[in-house]
Amino acid sequence: MHLTSLNPPKEDANAALAAHRGLLERTSRTARVAGILRELIIDGSFRPGARLSEPDICAALDVSRNTVREAFQILIEDRLVSHELNRGVFVRVPSAEDIAELYICRRVVESAGVRDFDPETGNLGDVAAALELAEERLAADDWTGVGTADIHFHRAIAGLSNSSRIDELMGGVWNELRLVFHVMDDAHRFHSPYLARNHEIYSALKAGDNATAVELLQRYLYDARDQILADYPAAVEKLSGRT
Repeated sequence: MHLTSLNPPKEDANAALAAHRGLLERTSRTARVAGILRELIIDGSFRPGARLSEPDICAALDVSRNTVREAFQILIEDRLVSHELNRGVFVRVPSAEDIAELYICRRVVESAGVRDFDPETGNLGDVAAALELAEERLAADDWTGVGTADIHFHRAIAGLSNSSRIDELMGGVWNELRLVFHVMDDAHRFHSPYLARNHEIYSALKAGDNATAVELLQRYLYDARDQILADYPAAVEKLSGRT
């Protein structure tokens, strides 16, 4: 069989493309709506457990129900919302199993970034900047800001691998992790023990002591996971009383 027979003629391919032309504007609007909702979920404007009202979103953004429903589907795939039959769409409340998996992913990816970091050629600028931001937010007694800076710090640690694919993978992890932090709803209690530990990880990396940095990082992640899992059931119960 000739290879040319396995492919449609160019004219047929162009006709197939033209048939999808009408999807372009709709897809663009759907992605924009999904992006807006994603940001509002991540920053806590829509809290975990909150119902997302389709009519309210349509009215606020002046978009059709189909557009909102398609945006919801994107966010379902992002694991940020869930659909409950006959009830609607809700911001997800991650489960204990979700949390355990998130921290497995973090340990694998962040540890690789630290282990393979070369202080001679690598750049710790983003890691240092995240620590500076955390200290600024601490001075302002802004513990939510400290939590955001903590995510920036660990995003920068994962970014030491210099892989756009890893950055894309971890984007979903950080977004889900923000949901977990919103459920905890006690930024001071959760983040106060860990800022000094981030400084220790940075100092070990800067000194070229990768082995110590990996050990500090992994101990940090195990402790953070265990603290969340210990407090999470009560936090979810409290959340259910607010929503």
